[in-house]
Amino acid sequence: MVLRDGGTAHIRPIRPDDAERLVDFYAEVSDESKYYRFFAPYPRLSDRDVRRFTHHDYVDRVGLAAMVGDEFIATVRYDRVDAQGQAASTDAAFKDAAFRDEGRGPGVAAQAEVAFLVQDAHQGRGVASALLEHIAAVARERGIRRFVAEVLPANRRMIKVFTDAGYTQKRSFEDGVVHLEFGLEPTDASVEVMRARELRAEARSVRRLLSPRSVAVVGTGRQPGGVGRTVLGNLLASGFTGRLHAVNKAFEPGRETLEPEGVPAYRSVTEIPEPVDLAVIAVPAQSALEAVADCGRHEVQGLVVVAAGYTETGEEGRDRQRELVRRARADGMRVIGPNAFGIVNASPDIRLNASLAPETPLCGRVGLFTQSGAIGIALLAGLHRRGIGLSSFVSVGNRADVSGNDLLQYWHEDPDTDVVLMYLESFGNPRKFTRLARRTARTKPVVVVKGGRHTASGIPAGHAVPSTRVPDATADALFRQAGVIRVDTVTELLDVGLLLGTQPLPADDRVAVVGNSESLGVLAHDACLNAALRPSPPRDLTTAAGPDDFRAAVTAALADPEADAVLVTAIPPVGADGASAPWDSAALARALHDAAKGAGKPVLVTHLALDDLPQALLDADTRVPAYPAAERAVRALAEAAHYARWRRQEADPGRVPQFEDVDEASARAQVAALLTDHEERDGGPGPHLLGASDTSRLLARYGIHPRTALPAPTADSAAEAARLVGYPVALKTTVERLRHRADLGGVRLDLAEEDDLRRAFRELTQSLGAPRDLGLVVQSMARRGVDTVVRAAVDPAVGAVLSFGLAGPASELLGDVAHRLVPATDRDAHELVRSIKAAPLLFGYRGTEPVDTAALEELLLRISLLAHDLPEAVSVDLEPVVVAPRGLTVLGAQVRLARPPARTDLGPRSLASY
Repeated sequence: MVLRDGGTAHIRPIRPDDAERLVDFYAEVSDESKYYRFFAPYPRLSDRDVRRFTHHDYVDRVGLAAMVGDEFIATVRYDRVDAQGQAASTDAAFKDAAFRDEGRGPGVAAQAEVAFLVQDAHQGRGVASALLEHIAAVARERGIRRFVAEVLPANRRMIKVFTDAGYTQKRSFEDGVVHLEFGLEPTDASVEVMRARELRAEARSVRRLLSPRSVAVVGTGRQPGGVGRTVLGNLLASGFTGRLHAVNKAFEPGRETLEPEGVPAYRSVTEIPEPVDLAVIAVPAQSALEAVADCGRHEVQGLVVVAAGYTETGEEGRDRQRELVRRARADGMRVIGPNAFGIVNASPDIRLNASLAPETPLCGRVGLFTQSGAIGIALLAGLHRRGIGLSSFVSVGNRADVSGNDLLQYWHEDPDTDVVLMYLESFGNPRKFTRLARRTARTKPVVVVKGGRHTASGIPAGHAVPSTRVPDATADALFRQAGVIRVDTVTELLDVGLLLGTQPLPADDRVAVVGNSESLGVLAHDACLNAALRPSPPRDLTTAAGPDDFRAAVTAALADPEADAVLVTAIPPVGADGASAPWDSAALARALHDAAKGAGKPVLVTHLALDDLPQALLDADTRVPAYPAAERAVRALAEAAHYARWRRQEADPGRVPQFEDVDEASARAQVAALLTDHEERDGGPGPHLLGASDTSRLLARYGIHPRTALPAPTADSAAEAARLVGYPVALKTTVERLRHRADLGGVRLDLAEEDDLRRAFRELTQSLGAPRDLGLVVQSMARRGVDTVVRAAVDPAVGAVLSFGLAGPASELLGDVAHRLVPATDRDAHELVRSIKAAPLLFGYRGTEPVDTAALEELLLRISLLAHDLPEAVSVDLEPVVVAPRGLTVLGAQVRLARPPARTDLGPRSLASY
């Protein structure tokens, strides 16, 4: 995991073969720290101590160690105690049986005593806080509900570790000792503390990579050419403000100097007589592990591995890549790459170009992340052409360690970054990405283009940290809920980045269109309407307009309270003979700069046949973005307007409502019992489809009452069922391929009397098969309304997802379904109902009566709450839900139970492993 200072440590259980490590670790601890741990002078560990601290049963007694390299830097241990503070039973047979059967360990004790010891040289790095997170997670898995600890009052640092953790706690003072007791169930405060630590640690780890004081390029040849020499040349050309070192095993023993650059050269990083913050590894993959080991011995802080030959080459390369990352992390280093294009920090204080980009980007306020080096080249070139500067750039290649999530942590805190642009090909942790992106988007825009949109083949094989395949519709929901601006192409990424990097956000979606071309103005007006913006009628200045006319018109449009943005259209003036007249682009640019300066509203230009205008518009303090097509300008403006609206709404993100009639405890008990019965009966944990009665009981505990459907295996039983529920009725099959498919003849509606019912029964069985194969049921008719579908399902990548759409083949065919992550807020439910394309059918389309959307939103929130409370309900399907002008009726319901996938975002902090 990443520690507070950005370095890494490996946390693992202490084993019996760690005796020598433990003794060496204890010898490095100061007498004062030993006194704080044992409340008495304790200069050395006895053989009995060593055995006690290295032999654990991993139920009643657990010990963890934090390691850097092959050495312990800290340890933590808990011992289960009973309510009187006595050690719990050590009867192994009883313990194993109890832990297996009860899921919480032996006896009734639910508390344990916990104690830490941190090597003095590593205190202040957040090691104890990290160990507390992990030992608490272990204890919870073993049924321990609280920790107790006794600390000397002078040990203020350890007291702070406990009190800052965010758990519910008690504190007392007796016999000269501070007694602490705290529960281990996560609280809002403890989760917030953990995420704040995660932010600081991961942001610091990236900052160490991007702001080095010294850089060593490993694999630098004597002669120009080659990857290492290219990176070194780019570092020199960028004017890197720190110290540079060249490393190559072929150099002569002792110190050399590369000519003509004058960079000191060494055979190994270990020979460099000063600290090295960053090493660029450019040696072949077969030699990289030796170079990484040298960097670890020299206490290098981070690595950029630009050489290829890893996972992208096959299984052997994958193993090599895994070992490289394991070795680097063990020595406290984070890795960008391998197969990376490199990193850039354009700050005047750093001027770092440790990449293969031949041209150092301009200094600006845009952060750029790519997984692909080729896309990185295109984006860097495109931004440079448009005059947009970068704060920093990272291209991670195979993304074996540092990822887009790490960069989001860094850019969230970076005062030099105002806009984040990202090219993603895969997700390692989609739920974490959503959380981080949402937090960042509240203060600065995050624009993403995602490759591999439709096929798994779009994910390059080189990305060896497990990539999570997220359906595109789900990815869209993630982005939308997080306020991320998703675009489809690299060109659109540049277009939106250009606008956001140069102009303020619009207050709303009203657009004034001003220009000297009536036709181009009409095209811009139409593009605005297509993008759901509200344009004013275009104001045509005629082709005779000069720069002063533009200045006056744009100034007036910006002053208009009915305009939130101004779109300027420009073409060269046309002479009397029809030819283009001379045109001074610089004069027009000055006029537009004068009008836009300090206006507080975005101004953008779309132009034709004015190739020198974009550069002229950017050559000033007030930069006005220019686009060669109206559609591109409007798309960028629309994304900015939608993002600005999301940010305004995010000030009040809504709330997750609680319903008085929800019985969560009983629902949990029912689910546990059903799962146990299923697993005992079927001998496995696979998904289990609940029967109708179990489904109705479970849903009823959340205030959801599906309409009763009675089985009708014969015509007589169908008639009896109809008499019980009351006419008119529906007769329908429950066979999966025919459910809810009136178009296939599997549903007969509005059967008003017994003769109609018997006729329908006969027709269904004659056309579709024997009654025993159709699972026929009878149900009373619902009030007329709009048929909808409400679903919640657990996606292995992102957790529970709430979905909504209209029922029927048309919606399924067009994919007209909206999604939100669970738990949904009341605002999420409001937007979910309105975000499908067919939403007008709910609100009185073509004179029909609007339906009860308030009741629909409440149903969505109840299903969301159920999915959040009961992760074992891996699928909840309500179809159809008939929404009438007053109220709604759930006509069909299915629930599947299974053991849910582990939630990686709720446990203790850790780096992705593979």
